[in-house]
Amino acid sequence: MIPVFDGHNDFIQRVVAAGKNGRQVWLEGDGTGHIDLPRAKAGGFVGGFFAIWVPSPAGPNDEAAVRQMQNPPFNMPLPAEIPHDQALPHAFAQAVALRMLERAGTLDIVQTAQQIRDSIAAGRIAAIMHMEGVEAIRDMDALHLWHAAGLRSLGPVWSRPTRYGEGVPFAFPSSPDTGGPLTDLGKALVRECNQLRVMIDLSHLNEAGFNDVARLSDAPLVASHSCVHAISQSSRNLTDRQLQVIAESRGLVGLNFASSFLREDGKRLPLEDLDVMLRHLDHLLGFLGEDGVALGSDFDGALMPEDLAEVSALPRLLEAMAAHGYGEDLIRKIACDNWINLLERTWGR
Repeated sequence: MIPVFDGHNDFIQRVVAAGKNGRQVWLEGDGTGHIDLPRAKAGGFVGGFFAIWVPSPAGPNDEAAVRQMQNPPFNMPLPAEIPHDQALPHAFAQAVALRMLERAGTLDIVQTAQQIRDSIAAGRIAAIMHMEGVEAIRDMDALHLWHAAGLRSLGPVWSRPTRYGEGVPFAFPSSPDTGGPLTDLGKALVRECNQLRVMIDLSHLNEAGFNDVARLSDAPLVASHSCVHAISQSSRNLTDRQLQVIAESRGLVGLNFASSFLREDGKRLPLEDLDVMLRHLDHLLGFLGEDGVALGSDFDGALMPEDLAEVSALPRLLEAMAAHGYGEDLIRKIACDNWINLLERTWGR
């Protein structure tokens, strides 16, 4: 089985929500969600980015929002920024939960590419501590504290503003050019992340913010879980110009499995087959080449395609790639190796 190293999941929220049963949710599963250890093993999932994320009081998974997003066009207003003092306890609880999973002995929080390789070789899950929307980071001193705690990847925004910049709304059809540039603090964040070798994630960031990161950063540009705007005109998807900029930095895009970002009609309904995913992959390969395309599922954070309902179904996507004409070496790169090599270039080890 070809291993899969994945660019994004929101599993830690489920662990925190389960309270004292959080360890069991990981080790045994609870019949819900997209990820647990038994299904991860069955699907060849060997690790990925485990997101720390603070939800808004109202969001895209609420019933009213889902109904609206099932019937484009739509343009959901950006949620308000979460105040730092509210965001920090949520983020801290998720970081604690990830450390708890590490103590269970089946998962390693990794900070170097070699640690990823070692964890996979030992049969454990290699987990990168990632933060999606950094309201919990008040300033650069706090960034250093989170780095010391194991944070190695962050996205300055989710789909709401922060003190660092602006995210894109959930909108279809829409350009990602939806708001202003990074703030002065956001620009300082980019520079400090470069110094610490923390990966900066462009997914959810608007086009003006994207341009600022591209101008300021000395690291490869990365969108951990995004799709192709030329195929699905969602504000969350990347234009061909953005793909070219990422390619010129020797960066990477992880293909998002979220049905609404894959579907040409933008509807928040399960994708019926995997053909359109292969079209997105073909398009990404055309710009980024064989070393610049990977996977970024968004498991436990989005509506999955019918044939990729949860992590144990990952081999179906790899089989579809093979049937589409991708060779084994290319499939292995997309499924696993490209992420590890990108992180080695970004982290420096």
